[in-house]
Amino acid sequence: MQEPIEDQNLTVTFPDIDLSRQLFGEQNKHLAQIAEGTDVDIHARGNTVFIEGDPVAKELARNVLEQLYGLLEDRCPVYPTDVDYAVRILSRDDRVRLKDIFLDTVYITSKKHAIKPKSPSQKDYIDAMRNYDIVFGIGPAGTGKTYLAMAMAVAALAKGTVRRIILTRPAVEAGEALGFLPGNLAEKVDPYLRPLYDALHDMMRFEKVSSLMEKGVIEVAPLAFMRGRTLNDSFIVLDEAQNTTSEQMKMFLTRIGYSSKAVITGDITQVDLPGNKPSGLVECKEILKGIEGIKFIFFKNSDVVRHKLVQDIIRAYEWSEAQKAG
Repeated sequence: MQEPIEDQNLTVTFPDIDLSRQLFGEQNKHLAQIAEGTDVDIHARGNTVFIEGDPVAKELARNVLEQLYGLLEDRCPVYPTDVDYAVRILSRDDRVRLKDIFLDTVYITSKKHAIKPKSPSQKDYIDAMRNYDIVFGIGPAGTGKTYLAMAMAVAALAKGTVRRIILTRPAVEAGEALGFLPGNLAEKVDPYLRPLYDALHDMMRFEKVSSLMEKGVIEVAPLAFMRGRTLNDSFIVLDEAQNTTSEQMKMFLTRIGYSSKAVITGDITQVDLPGNKPSGLVECKEILKGIEGIKFIFFKNSDVVRHKLVQDIIRAYEWSEAQKAG
């Protein structure tokens, strides 16, 4: 007897017409994104989609669609970037529940933008910051390490669980040579700290940031300014930590006082220390492992949540460096 021919189309119907329109996107752009990301053909008629392609790819597309629809049912808006993240996440692990990630709001900015995790690693990172006093976020640029840490700091300040936010970076070229740079102190250190200011202003109104900084509630300063201090009731973020020396890292970690949290972020593949000095971040990864109360979260290139081209650029550079090394 002849084997039955498998139906080439997988059909999925969504009950709510209005939500299905939001799911499909303007002029079905979301469907086009999913089709491209999963390598299938998707066509819509009313509130029904028809998926054609490889059986595994069809199931992936269905999973993405149904989980995104579930977010819409819970009144979580779905944007084009969310569609890309959903495809990327479920392509790696189809057992992930997008609701566990996308419904975890860290902070609502002054522009009413919800800051949420966009990958399982980001979700693990946020949970670590909630449950541990010292958290290390290590991985490539674009994985949200610093931005999420600052969002957690602003949220903690808003809730009253800390009294101060301290944001710091090592000024690699400065150090003892800081006095030889032109301008007053603020003008000297500002270029090193500008990315932290930018992130703050993205979360809070400019006037609010300025007021809190004048009152000393928010402090943005080079790492060298932490020496000799004890930081109580604070949420402290050390950014670009791969450029700390061993001595600086030890100094920073021993500044942490009562009722404080510290988040240390960096990319150990981008060390800019002069004279081949060892990175304090690389060293403490081994020294501090196993200590209760400290958590390390490692991000991979697949966790990059910036523009899709950023991932492609990172891969291209890695391939080029591997070719040179080989």
